[in-house]
Order: sequence, then structure tokens, then C-alpha cells
Amino acid sequence: MKIVVTSILVDDQAKALAFYHHVLGFQPKEDIAMGRYRWLTLTSPNDPNGVELLLEPDAHPAAKTYKAALKADGIPATSFAVRDIQAEYTRLHAGGVLFTQPPTPMGPVTVAVFDDTCGNLIQIAQRH
Repeated sequence: MKIVVTSILVDDQAKALAFYHHVLGFQPKEDIAMGRYRWLTLTSPNDPNGVELLLEPDAHPAAKTYKAALKADGIPATSFAVRDIQAEYTRLHAGGVLFTQPPTPMGPVTVAVFDDTCGNLIQIAQRH
């Protein structure tokens, strides 16, 4: 088995697409109308045939409660690997991204956490 799609619950797919594409730099892969919502995925520009990130609507009744609980406890919904965390932090911070935790060494990794504007905290991590 291998992971081909992973999802993140978002409160607005269009807003999430703008953030994950234009701010974070992921590349759109699939955009298929599915009634009120879309099957909307992105991939890493360095691996366009790799794992797809699905911007999943948080329409399920439990989704908003789940997201709010994670965020209230400071728990990231997911984590993305970066090569140079300080450079990514500087780039994203300069672009207006709100960080809840600056780059912080934690054993074999350095992590930073930011708000994705769609109801989630996201972690970026660099392995040493």
C-alpha cells in the first residue's frame, strides 16, 4: 500500500485553494465538480505525481467541532516537510501568514506552526 491522497478539512474550498496554491506554493492537480463541492487536490511542485492533498469541505457535523478542538489545543491538522525552515518561515511570515509558533528545535526536527486561514493549524518541519 501507499498513500495517494490525504485530506485536510477546510471551511471554504476557494479560499483554501488560494492559500494552499498562491501562498504555500502547492500546484493544483484535480478540480472536479461534485455538486455543491469539488474534488480539489494539490501536489508538491517537486513531486507532481506524488501524494495529493485533498481540500475537503468541513460540511460533516462533526468536522467543525473536531477542527475547533484541535486548534484550541494547538494541535496541527497536518505537517509538511521543508528543506530550510528558517527560509520558509521568513517567506511565509513576510507574506502575512500568522504563525502561532516560530521555528523551534524539537529533537531531530525543527518545527513551526501557522494558521491556514481555513480553520486549521499547520506544522512545517525540517529534519536535521
